[in-house]
Amino acid sequence: MPFDIDNPNTAYTLDANVSTDSAKPFAADLCVTDADIRPDTVELSLASAEGLFDVSGKETLISDAVHERLHPASTTKIMTAYLALKYGKLEDTLIASKNVLITESGAQLIPLHEGDRMTLDQALHALMMYSANDAAVMIAEYISGSVEAFADLMNKEALALGATNTHFTNPNGLTDEEHYTTAYDLYLIFNTAVKNEKFIELISTMEYSFTYTDAAGNPKQMDLQSPNLYLRGEKETPPGIQVVGGKTGTTKAAGSCLVLLSQDAAGKPYISVVLNAADREGVYNQTSALLQYIP
Repeated sequence: MPFDIDNPNTAYTLDANVSTDSAKPFAADLCVTDADIRPDTVELSLASAEGLFDVSGKETLISDAVHERLHPASTTKIMTAYLALKYGKLEDTLIASKNVLITESGAQLIPLHEGDRMTLDQALHALMMYSANDAAVMIAEYISGSVEAFADLMNKEALALGATNTHFTNPNGLTDEEHYTTAYDLYLIFNTAVKNEKFIELISTMEYSFTYTDAAGNPKQMDLQSPNLYLRGEKETPPGIQVVGGKTGTTKAAGSCLVLLSQDAAGKPYISVVLNAADREGVYNQTSALLQYIP
């Protein structure tokens, strides 16, 4: 029987005398873990939760509090981008509503104003490279009509991916007590997102410039640079490891977070997740410690 989260019977393999076949488990192609895996050779004290996942080997290499519910900050935008690519068209023009006005102190903004226009492709680059919270709102309204409806879609899709310890209330990760996820759930979401070549482009692009227009049709220029310190050469990776790209996130409640796709010398992919480090230096140091454990 196919997996159905609402049907408890699909949690079992059903055998019949007339067949030797069995149902393929839901997690057959996933890394799984139900306990901490903390190698003695890896320092794991710089964040609240961290995990390292061998994507092609389907093995969890490091697992530290990966099922603990935490604030995700802008790593939320991984799901937002995934859904935009799944349900949207890159060439479509998005029009900013009055709801793009975000007044939260410290929130990263383009800033957009009501009536501003840009393509979904442009908005996704602003979302993933600049972490623009107002771009997230514009994308959410384009896909679902409202932030609330988009949050419902996010939660539905998260459950479909097995991310059962996740609940989203917004598309950008601004702090809300009912907005949370886990390191393992972020692995599940990111692992699905990176199967899309456009998503890989968004997280790996170093520089991107585009022109959009305001309500009166006047052009506005935006120049973006990847915030990923590995891609920018400001942080070294262990020998033989190449960082493909990822998503950062920082709020007071979430601390510093980083979800990353990397490859070993043979091109095998690995996903690392670090949540709630004290600062940017800490999240990169913890990530580097995880990457050093890649065989």
